[in-house]
Amino acid sequence: QVQLVESGGGLVQPGGSLRLSCAASGFTFSDFTMEWYRQAPGQERELVARISSLSSISTYLDSVKGRFTISRDNTKNTVYLQMNTLKPEDTAVYYCKANSMPYWGRGTLVTVSA
Repeated sequence: QVQLVESGGGLVQPGGSLRLSCAASGFTFSDFTMEWYRQAPGQERELVARISSLSSISTYLDSVKGRFTISRDNTKNTVYLQMNTLKPEDTAVYYCKANSMPYWGRGTLVTVSA
């Protein structure tokens, strides 16, 4: 079955960095565009970044452009989100997802606070 396991979240001070990972299994990872979403308390889930199957195209939410970088390693079935210059408004649970598939992992909590 499809599994998505996010990791790498934690508590970080404003201006700090974190690298999230998402290990995928149960489908042909290299065939799918992969996405990172986030959901802050009391808010709807939003798409943060997307990367095409062969990493040729990546897109970002305007508020994270220049600070976040999505990447993937198809040999490891893993997608990453490098987050730099973190802000308190980046605080959320972060999820990865394969585009067009209805499966979600449990997410990883990122808290940006002094």
